[in-house]
Amino acid sequence: MPHLKTPRKPQPLWKEWDRKAQKCGVRHTVYSVNGDEYTGEWLDNKKHGKGTQVWKKTGAIYDGDGKHGNRSGFGTFSLPDPVTGEYVKAYSGGWKDDMKDGFGTYFYSETEYYEGEWSKDKRSGWGRMYYEDGGISEGEWLNDKLDGQGMFRLANENRYEGSWKNGMKHGPGKFVYLDKGQLYEAVWVENIAKCGKISDFGREGAPAAPVYPIPKIHLLDPEAVLKDARATLPIEED
Repeated sequence: MPHLKTPRKPQPLWKEWDRKAQKCGVRHTVYSVNGDEYTGEWLDNKKHGKGTQVWKKTGAIYDGDGKHGNRSGFGTFSLPDPVTGEYVKAYSGGWKDDMKDGFGTYFYSETEYYEGEWSKDKRSGWGRMYYEDGGISEGEWLNDKLDGQGMFRLANENRYEGSWKNGMKHGPGKFVYLDKGQLYEAVWVENIAKCGKISDFGREGAPAAPVYPIPKIHLLDPEAVLKDARATLPIEED
């Protein structure tokens, strides 16, 4: 008995057009109504994989990884220089859900930048901040501020090393005055030193050492005095 083949039912043209319009895999540049453009990989009509996004309004450009329509993975975000028009790198590093996340470097200017860990677009984790005046902050960050153990070094090499909270010196720490050859060990509360002791530290080689050395403290138990003073301060010590 001969086998009769059922003819395929013709599909409406709009279904074929819709199939061709679905974006999946590598595509040439796709332009949005607002003028933005994207060149790269797609998945289920969303930017997914390697690609380059250009925003018409600002001229900003992102080149890197994407996931389900958001910047995720590693990528570089650049902005055009307002004078020369050349692209200047603003951030290069990790992304997650369209926000800076993981390790990356953000450039505030040519000479001021942060390199370290990020979380949800904020400096969080271990990182180092370089300032235009030559200062450096390094340590633990939380919500864009030093929080935990860290160091702040001035351009003249003087530095503070110790505890931080909400961007301020808070808790036990020490300030090294290399220019004077002195060391100040103290307890800070919201950037103010409440109690401590100062002593000579490399005074012989200091470029601006005081004329006279710091005299010895003649207390029977200076450590006990400091301990009692710390006990009255509103801080938590480890």
